[in-house]
Amino acid sequence: MPVTSAVTALGGPGLNSLGDFLRAVKSGDRELADLLVVPVGTGGSIAAGAALEECLGAKAADVLAAVQCDGLADGLAGRVARAVALVGEALVQVVFLGVGDASPAALRTAGGELGRLIRPGEEAVTDAVACLSARSVQAFSEGVLLGSYRFSEKPAGAATQAKGSGVRLITGAMDASIAEAVRTAVTVASAVALARDLANTPSSVKSPQWLAEAAIEVAEAAGLSVRIRAVSELVREGFLGIVAVGSGSARPPLLIELGYRPEAQADGQRHVVLVGKGITFDSGGLSLKTTDGMKLMKTDMAGGAAVIAAMSSLARMNVKDRVTGLIAVAENMPSGSAYRPGDVLRHYGGRTVEVRNTDAEGRLVLADAIAYADAELDPDLIVDLATLTGAARTALGTTHAALYASRDDLADSLITAGEESGDRLWRMPLPGEYLSLLASPIADLANVAGDGDAGAGSIAAALFLREFTGSRPWAHLDIAGTARARSDDGDKTAGATGFGARLLLYWLAGTTNQVA
Repeated sequence: MPVTSAVTALGGPGLNSLGDFLRAVKSGDRELADLLVVPVGTGGSIAAGAALEECLGAKAADVLAAVQCDGLADGLAGRVARAVALVGEALVQVVFLGVGDASPAALRTAGGELGRLIRPGEEAVTDAVACLSARSVQAFSEGVLLGSYRFSEKPAGAATQAKGSGVRLITGAMDASIAEAVRTAVTVASAVALARDLANTPSSVKSPQWLAEAAIEVAEAAGLSVRIRAVSELVREGFLGIVAVGSGSARPPLLIELGYRPEAQADGQRHVVLVGKGITFDSGGLSLKTTDGMKLMKTDMAGGAAVIAAMSSLARMNVKDRVTGLIAVAENMPSGSAYRPGDVLRHYGGRTVEVRNTDAEGRLVLADAIAYADAELDPDLIVDLATLTGAARTALGTTHAALYASRDDLADSLITAGEESGDRLWRMPLPGEYLSLLASPIADLANVAGDGDAGAGSIAAALFLREFTGSRPWAHLDIAGTARARSDDGDKTAGATGFGARLLLYWLAGTTNQVA
């Protein structure tokens, strides 16, 4: 499902502010919008012209004071209040929108709240005095588009969503960089919306095969190569971690492989492999979760969704590197054929793992995919994304994903891309001595710490994955806390957030990923 709003940049001679727009409307030059949006900056600053105050019938600052919205008088990003103005002979809603310090982060938040409040079919015009740089326009536009995102299985919801809405952004003098910023925002937001759609889809629909078919559609639209390994191929080729995790389900596991090759060979081109966890539903297997623990498990493939979504937009973002996306897909269910605590699995490449908990399944499917990437694809870099551990959420909450990396330069480039994109990361340590938590008397390692060993769960999971990387430059993003949101907030909507798709696109398309 595409994003449900559009953003259009307006500019040119005589159109530098909302006041200019209102004067043009009164003279009959422009169609009136449903909403007039007035940015409110830090300290309550408003760049309102005489034309706006004439329509309001009072000074803009007095109107702002009268609406009494907590934080809006200080310009806090995302705070919103409404008033009414008379434009010509029409009464029009005026929305005062806090934009904070007009940093990209603040503008994303403000844009998200604006996108959320616009009803389907409505159009808003806003003065962009607070965000005239291309970077700021892109951030604000991304916020609008993602804040307007909706997912609904209600039959009536589809017709409402299809109506869309729009924001016309007055940017003063139009130049190529502003237009390109809006186009890039649409590309990025569309990728994030795709990741959200994939993760929000109920697991009654979202079987491994369904996800594979969705990936095939993406590949065909984006010019990617695609290979789907069915369970028979997984068994034959040695992907026995994926096979084991999916063995309890009537819907068999598979491995999705997507390939992107730029049209032209670039100097310094690298091969980057992205690996995503694709557990379409996680019951915990025989180590069964509670009912509450299962309620959000349709989104346990959010890492895989982020990889598919990022791959969908690489060409439009003009990414120069070769990129392969691997999504290890299975449904973790309990049954008479399910794998058991105490089983020993032989992963791709031959390493053995003792299963101590079938609810630590994500690392088992990722291990196969990472080992395959190392052995067969000869990548320069491996980056994996997974809703892997509750420990990461406990440590960092919902604003930052846990980042583990084998090299400082790789970690730094991802952190920078995270700050620029809004998908923020916090680097965690990888102390080698914690690997002893995963020692097994009967296998090369265990999938979780033994009885009596407590703490460092996210670190232990990262160390487990590192054992399959072959010492290649590698980063692991534990997105368990950031992949889901319980309520709307800025550019995030309740449900799947699409975390990671935007980060990967900024990282791969920008200058922050120069890791030798």
